[in-house]
Amino acid sequence: MTELIKGVTGVLVLADGTVLQGLGCGAEGAALGEVVFNTAMTGYQEILTDPSYMQQILAFTFPHVGNVGVNDEDVEQVADTGSTTAAVGAVFRDVPTAPANWRSDGDLDGWMKRRNVVGLAGIDTRALTARIRDGGAPHGVIAHNPAGVFDIPALVQQAKAWTGLVGLDLAKPASTLQAFDWDQGLWDWPEGYPRVDATDKSVVVIDYGVKRNILRALASTGAKITVVPADTAAEDILARNPDGVVLSNGPGDPAATGDYAVPEIIKLVDSGKPIFGICLGHQMLAIALGARTIKMDQGHHGANHPVKDLTTGKVEIVSMNHGFTVDRDSLPDTVQETHVSLFDGTNCGIALKDRPVFSVQHHPEASPGPTDSLYLFDRFAKMMKA
Repeated sequence: MTELIKGVTGVLVLADGTVLQGLGCGAEGAALGEVVFNTAMTGYQEILTDPSYMQQILAFTFPHVGNVGVNDEDVEQVADTGSTTAAVGAVFRDVPTAPANWRSDGDLDGWMKRRNVVGLAGIDTRALTARIRDGGAPHGVIAHNPAGVFDIPALVQQAKAWTGLVGLDLAKPASTLQAFDWDQGLWDWPEGYPRVDATDKSVVVIDYGVKRNILRALASTGAKITVVPADTAAEDILARNPDGVVLSNGPGDPAATGDYAVPEIIKLVDSGKPIFGICLGHQMLAIALGARTIKMDQGHHGANHPVKDLTTGKVEIVSMNHGFTVDRDSLPDTVQETHVSLFDGTNCGIALKDRPVFSVQHHPEASPGPTDSLYLFDRFAKMMKA
């Protein structure tokens, strides 16, 4: 049955029956997903448009969100298709503030409406974060109705009935449908994002839900970048004769996407081509090399994660966004562990001992350090030259 909740225009309903009441913002309606928290203090537009957040509701631990507004340049989806291939909902401590930044061309609330992202403000995000930390990421429904009318039992049942991300392949819907070239580089003051002239190197990026800044970082090495769909056959990739292959980030269960992706990755590894995996690409490369992945209780979502590069001893502050992890105990002897999280000791990087193949769990293109992890793109470029 529906009920009118006085003064409430938005709710977050969890599968255990918990109802968090607040003020709706963004798009009206309801969205179903896994509820996670993100500890980043900046970059909310990039976060909400990261395809790795597909089918998730994102709670921001930083209380003041919206102050720099939004713009077309900071969208991370290559194909900007709204919440269909990115976060479906957002939870804030305070109502999103008005924009005050020279790069802004709009406000967050209106932007969320246009993208069909359901928002909820006025929530104790500290308590919600503690709940997720202690009990794991719950399934939930976020709903916004200006009239304040909600069918709470139906929303609870919807959250309970959802099977979650385990076993769910989301890379195909997040991926491009056809191959395309990319020549935009990293931000350079005062021009912004410049066009980069490619050298004789070429890279094929398999798009499992790739972020624009990954493509920009690759282009800035001077390589010609070609992006191909997630289900592209290894033979078709090798027919392009690339100098290297990148396995991109993306959403969903790596084992599920691996059903069709891992056999192709194995062929690419056997070809001897340099390979660089990022996030989901890292996880599926590990599976292809004989390891396994497991679902994390809370996942890693934020821009303040310390990761140690075991090959150099360097500690870098990185951006993380993943709910699955590579089980280090399953790594075969042919694989070297190269990076570890200093928060919980989980695996954050691997490399083959006898071939130019490596991957990392974090997002080197985001680099909240701010450039702590960009050396990984240079490392890949040197592999291609060698």
